[in-house]
Amino acid sequence: MKIPKLQIGNITADTPIVQGAMGVKVSLSSLASAVANQGGIGTIASVGLGDIEASKTEYEKASREALAFEIRKAKSLTNGPIAVNVMGVLSNADDLIRTSVQEGIKIIVSGASLPLKLPGLVEDRSVNLVPIVSSGRAAELVLRAWDKRYARTADGIVLEGPLAGGHLGFSMDQLEQLEQHTLEALLADVLEAIKLYEDKYRKRIPVIAGGGIYDGRDIAKMLLAGASGVQMATRFVCTVECDVAQEFKQAYLEAKEEDIVIIKSPVGLPGRAIRNKFLKDLETKEKHEIKCFYRCLSTCNIQEAKYCIAQALVKAYLGDIDHGLIFCGQNAYRANKIVTVKDLMSELLAELEAF
Repeated sequence: MKIPKLQIGNITADTPIVQGAMGVKVSLSSLASAVANQGGIGTIASVGLGDIEASKTEYEKASREALAFEIRKAKSLTNGPIAVNVMGVLSNADDLIRTSVQEGIKIIVSGASLPLKLPGLVEDRSVNLVPIVSSGRAAELVLRAWDKRYARTADGIVLEGPLAGGHLGFSMDQLEQLEQHTLEALLADVLEAIKLYEDKYRKRIPVIAGGGIYDGRDIAKMLLAGASGVQMATRFVCTVECDVAQEFKQAYLEAKEEDIVIIKSPVGLPGRAIRNKFLKDLETKEKHEIKCFYRCLSTCNIQEAKYCIAQALVKAYLGDIDHGLIFCGQNAYRANKIVTVKDLMSELLAELEAF
């Protein structure tokens, strides 16, 4: 297969691979710039970047300054395309979006709730807006709202299927019936849903498929099914350039298929993670009082939550695996070595070409 370029609005990537956002502090400037240098699109996850102590008293300011730092660092390391992902459920989502634009980011990716008001926050039409959806229906809702309210459509769409890592846009019931929600079937629905808006705005809306994409063969299958590119996140954790602690990466290397489980997050969404001591302890512990320092997520149910997800994700990033939450995709157990981003991208593209 000939390797196609990926066009998102006015941005062209030499390879159709988008490195997915991984928070907290998993996909930072080091990883994002390395991917961009290899022809893909690197993504900085904007959630939870601020200094831990400073965030307790000045969460929004600390987050804003940390994001600006990561964007500037990424730009110093690459001339390739860098995106910033902003979760819609963040209490400071609007501020992070505006900060990204002010720092010159030209691709804003937004999910974890439908980003119906995103164009209202980004008046600069040179900034490409990419919503994350989990179905054709969700894509249609977003594009209809953008068309009606802002006379604008998406510059690209990320479709995240049920095999993705972290928080998922599917119900527990749907996750128990994966055969009815395959990425291929969801992709067909999204491609159908966007036709009206492609015709109206006389532009192609590229769909980037993600969730369970692990090797070049997976990439080829999605491209043949109509996707313009793929989003991969889990595969980039076990790279030299990923900033998480070695213990975090080792948890991926040691995980077995049966260790990959679905959890109920304090955010109110299902999530996929590695079943470690932290999750095992939660199965038996009663609820403990939680002191919320950050107020980072608008949907977090502090009264019913057994733990603070922000603190749990930070601990995992720092390497405290026994007390941290390790998000991952369904195929995390397949990781068997730590490689450079350059070697990983070369492997993926060789597999794609050979398909």
